[in-house]
Amino acid sequence: MQDPDLDVYLLDTDLAAALRADARAGLTATPKTLPPKYFYDARGSELFEEITRLPEYYPTRAEREILTDRAAVIARLTGAKTLVELGSGSSEKTRLLLSALRDAGTLGSFAPLDVSASALRDAVATLRLEYPDLHVRGIVADFVNHLEVLPDNGDRLVAFLGGTIGNFTPAERAPFLAALRARLGHGEWFLLGADLVKSPSVLVPAYDDAAGVTAEFNRNVLHVLNRTLSADFDVSAFRHVALWDPANEWIEMRLRAVGAQRVHVGGLNLTVDFADGEELRTEVSAKFRRDGLTAELSAAGFALRHWWTDREGRFALALAVAV
Repeated sequence: MQDPDLDVYLLDTDLAAALRADARAGLTATPKTLPPKYFYDARGSELFEEITRLPEYYPTRAEREILTDRAAVIARLTGAKTLVELGSGSSEKTRLLLSALRDAGTLGSFAPLDVSASALRDAVATLRLEYPDLHVRGIVADFVNHLEVLPDNGDRLVAFLGGTIGNFTPAERAPFLAALRARLGHGEWFLLGADLVKSPSVLVPAYDDAAGVTAEFNRNVLHVLNRTLSADFDVSAFRHVALWDPANEWIEMRLRAVGAQRVHVGGLNLTVDFADGEELRTEVSAKFRRDGLTAELSAAGFALRHWWTDREGRFALALAVAV
């Protein structure tokens, strides 16, 4: 049956199959890794919302500050008729863009894209009440693998906010940006939120807060594996670690085994051994410089037109056009 609110290109069975494949590959690799997207079950999403309100976690506040200051300018410059948001979640900050584009008189439709059908359905219902004259339809899809399903209504602005681009390594960013450019017509727009390189004394606490919320968020991925793959991780036996890697200019989040661990993953028929102190990498969060990001966008076929930062210069919004 067709969903009245959503276009569904990613089923729960697809997500489960991806988790099995990623968990098997990551837990048998050296060093061991897991993709950060598996943080975000219902509990993980709640914890992340809590993280965004922590005093140490500046990115959400900094990006909101830029959008508050610049949304009207972005609306005027782009004249977008369709706004597409990749990894939309609740689209909370995006309302600043929606309101500005509505007030500019150009916007006709909004297409939030996310892997979570339930989160999208809630967001769509709320947005339709807040913007009754706007056509809002959610897209349940993975923005890495399903860019071909983006609505092609012309005069589009694609927003990728929150610094999520930092979860890609450089080798992953290049094909993603190129694939996105291939989906856009000449003159269409891309708005990218990017966290900036700064002192580790600011960066590290943002990923290792005093209250321990990020530590709980990080360990939540083990709860996800226990629940969905019948694993038996002793979650309390893994310590949260956040490190600044100056060579790659990214933060790494890891889980460090406290004592030797043997974990059975029933859903994969897999046994995994962790040595005392062995680490499982759960996230990289790359930080950017203007010159480097400009070059990456250019290589993909985008020209940077505007670069705005918050008043403390911690976070940037880059507005680029497809050329």
